[in-house]
Amino acid sequence: MEKNKKSSWIRKVLIGLAVLTVIAAGAFFWYVNDYYQAATSAVEALQSGGSVTITETDDAITFALNGENPEEGIIFYPGGKVEAEAYAPLLRSLAEADLLVVVAKMPFHLAVFDANAAETIMEQEDSVQDWYLAGHSLGGVMASSFAADQSDEVAGLIFLASYPSSDLTEAPFPVLSIYGSEDEVLNRESYDEAQGKLPEAYTEIVLDGGNHGQFGDYGTQSGDGTATISTAQQQQLTVEAITSFIEKNRQQ
Repeated sequence: MEKNKKSSWIRKVLIGLAVLTVIAAGAFFWYVNDYYQAATSAVEALQSGGSVTITETDDAITFALNGENPEEGIIFYPGGKVEAEAYAPLLRSLAEADLLVVVAKMPFHLAVFDANAAETIMEQEDSVQDWYLAGHSLGGVMASSFAADQSDEVAGLIFLASYPSSDLTEAPFPVLSIYGSEDEVLNRESYDEAQGKLPEAYTEIVLDGGNHGQFGDYGTQSGDGTATISTAQQQQLTVEAITSFIEKNRQQ
């Protein structure tokens, strides 16, 4: 009798654990499948044409200037739960500035699941001499993690509405931070605390009228502030800031 009671108790525990596992798995897949998708403007920017050729694999999207082999490149990590394709207009414009630009497609649209995505991209695009890592929001946090671990492989680090998770005070590369004045998604307390992790070669640019979501083209982000400039304007200012940052680093 006692043995039967023990077996029954174990069976109930196992059933309970199985139910909890199913619920947890269901909640996870519901969470990761509720993400921001590329707007029509971003989808249109993914078409090769003009001076830019776009190639796509399961893991990344590459923007390359026709007939050019740039020695400088940008590897971009998307924001959390944002489709990589949503950044096509911004990244296409950067490619037109004679940069090879590659955006990593993150598992479940979350860079935390592949913080080392840049390593594979660097190996595949071996013609690039100087790699800049860039990331939006959560993507920037994870890009900084890779840059901290592989500092000798990185020429510079670019944050878009983001901040570092690792100590970069001794980093041998410069850092650029850009965010919008109307950004209400960026955790300013965490952002301010992270300033102590940045190297001396650090530049901050605040885009007057910009918000969190307009670095990409994926519609309005929940909780974000109302921008007083257009998405195109915010992205153009971002391109100008990034290209100036790279030009300055090139001359040093």
